[in-house]
Amino acid sequence: MTVINTERRPERTKSVTPLPSFALVEGAANVSAERLKEPEGLALQPGKLMALEVISGVAKGRRYEFTKPRVILGRMGGGADFEIDDSEVSRWHCAIEVKPDSVWLRDLESTNGTYFDEDRTRAAFLMDGAQFRIGNTILEMKISPRPK
Repeated sequence: MTVINTERRPERTKSVTPLPSFALVEGAANVSAERLKEPEGLALQPGKLMALEVISGVAKGRRYEFTKPRVILGRMGGGADFEIDDSEVSRWHCAIEVKPDSVWLRDLESTNGTYFDEDRTRAAFLMDGAQFRIGNTILEMKISPRPK
């Protein structure tokens, strides 16, 4: 057994040995029920059209328009709301949660992480035009007035 003392710096991603259980399995098999539970207070924003667009990666050009306030993104065939053909994406990789006054990106304990502004993140506030990466796929949040 090797023990290494390290200084904790909350702004940095940490490597852990041995790997945590969620990193040893494929995708979101061990994602806690609490992380998958839909939080209270979610609602689509009235008068807004919200969509995710793949701007880089194998699925470039694909678009997903929101019909509900919480959308799960994941690998093709994994049962997510928006499935992406990218082997580096977990089965249930991350979620976009829409509240009346904000939009949040939340990682669902994915194996390869969710990246916002080049940093691995557990949660990030998204605005129109915000981009994030899961696996080898870059997505962009689109928020626009709903056509009348």
